[in-house]
Order: sequence, then C-alpha cells, then structure tokens
Amino acid sequence: MSERSFVMIKPDGVAAGLTGEIVSRIERRGFEIIAMKKTTMARDAAESHYGEHSEKPFFGELVDFITSGPVVMMAVTGPEGTIAALRAMMGTTNPMESAPGTIRGDFATETGQNVIHGSDGLESAERELELHFTKV
Repeated sequence: MSERSFVMIKPDGVAAGLTGEIVSRIERRGFEIIAMKKTTMARDAAESHYGEHSEKPFFGELVDFITSGPVVMMAVTGPEGTIAALRAMMGTTNPMESAPGTIRGDFATETGQNVIHGSDGLESAERELELHFTKV
C-alpha cells in the first residue's frame, strides 16, 4: 500500500536557496516526487489551504507570508507511513524545538517562517493535493 503527501517549501526556504537540499533529502530517504511546481500562491488558494486556521489571530499573517514569494509544491509518494516520516524529517512546527538533522532544526529559527509545510494526515494530504495539483 502506498501513501501520498503534499509538501511545500515556503517562501523563506525558497529565498534561502534550500530547494535543492530539501528535494535531495526527500529523494535520498527513498520517497518519490511525482509532481512539483514553483509558483507564487494566490491569496484565495492560501486562504483555502490554511482554512482550518481562519478564526485564529495569526491567520492574516500566515496568508500574507505564504503569498509573499515563490513556493515549491510537491506531491510525494511512498509506502504506508510516508506522511509521518516526512513530518519527522521536517521537525516540529517550532524550529527552536526541532532536533538537529531535521529540516527545521537545521534551517529555521521562527515558527512563523519555518521553511517547510507537510500534510499532517491522509485527509489533509488529499485536500491539499487536490487544491494545488489537478491530477496526481
């Protein structure tokens, strides 16, 4: 059985030139990137993407940040457990609590700009992939 996930390198990660490093880490781990695109996310797509946070006080800042520059979006596939493994590779949302060797632990210092996003479960992966890719 295989699992698919949505992974996005955020504007701070793209601006810092981390795209190649992050893609390499994902591929070296054995996951397959089946679709990838670099784009600046439209505001309406960002609002849909982060819809579960729409009532939270940081929602506006989150949408402003994710639409502030190019992002790299990926559809990633692998065996069962892929979503959890990718999230472990990313590190905790607060990069100051992320272990060295994780993407956030190595490259980020603030929660609001933490380099990478990954689906947190099967339902969110399906929703995010459908939102950002037409067919994967």
